[in-house]
Amino acid sequence: MASFDVELTRKGPGLLLRDILKGKDKQIAAVIDVITQVSPDVLVLQAFDHDLENRTLRAFQTTLEVAGHKMPYIFAARPNSGLASGLDLDGDGKLNTPRDSQGYGNFTGQGGMAVLSRFPLGEVRDFSDFLWRDLPGAMLPTHADGSPFPSANAQAAQRLSSVAHWDVPVDLPNGQTLNLLTYHGSTPAFDGDEDRNGRRGADEALFWTHLLDGTLPYPAPTPPFAIIGQANIDPKDGDGRHEAITTLLSDPRLIDPIPKGAEGTDTADWSAIGVGKLRASYILPWAAADVKDAGVFWPRPDTPMAKIAETASRHHLIWVDIAY
Repeated sequence: MASFDVELTRKGPGLLLRDILKGKDKQIAAVIDVITQVSPDVLVLQAFDHDLENRTLRAFQTTLEVAGHKMPYIFAARPNSGLASGLDLDGDGKLNTPRDSQGYGNFTGQGGMAVLSRFPLGEVRDFSDFLWRDLPGAMLPTHADGSPFPSANAQAAQRLSSVAHWDVPVDLPNGQTLNLLTYHGSTPAFDGDEDRNGRRGADEALFWTHLLDGTLPYPAPTPPFAIIGQANIDPKDGDGRHEAITTLLSDPRLIDPIPKGAEGTDTADWSAIGVGKLRASYILPWAAADVKDAGVFWPRPDTPMAKIAETASRHHLIWVDIAY
């Protein structure tokens, strides 16, 4: 299985579909090249623009098949990114800005998620409408005086997922069902002293701990499962709340295969904006999983694929090979 933040977002609805259909976009071609090189059975994409009828995802699926990697089963649902709230959610005194959406976005579906698979997919559980304030121990932001930030009304409507939280069942050939617990966490930046985004990103990661604990209003998943996605938190470096991701990494119900590439465990390169290289993406299978191998597709600079990977995204595909 693989997870890849492809950064395939455009400035308006339909533009990514246009670029895929034209077949001339170098970034899209590079993303396809990376995926075909790794050839995953199951692939989760982050930062992929969503549309109501999944036309963009189907066009991408077709392009991938033409390139030699057929993944006949897909899933994507409307994300929170770009979903208008009608409220001032970021506390800047303005309405209807990208940060007033349930998750940052210039239009509904910008920077959504998608799943492609060689194996059939079952009925998905979508937790994306779960309210942040309903998470046990939620780290909700406050003003200096302790009052809710930006307001009590905003917190009453604010969803936890900045993009989405899904439980996607994959029907394996041996009759088992592997549940992909997938999400794309908030970036821990672009906020103020209240640390709204950092707190939210931490709680987005901890949602899975609570789901496994059975403390949420949903049945807890049973093995086999894997938490897979883009957390936007490094265990040690960067601005994220490191304790949130280390809680997941140390959970005895999970195993961290520690995928590595040319830059060790790092999966993203934000050096151009002064952040540096961080581990932001994760695949954490259930503790008893028979993990055969794992890696980050981050080729050495002297290899032919290095430039292609750089063109594809600032993020690098991560993969874990599990026997079933």
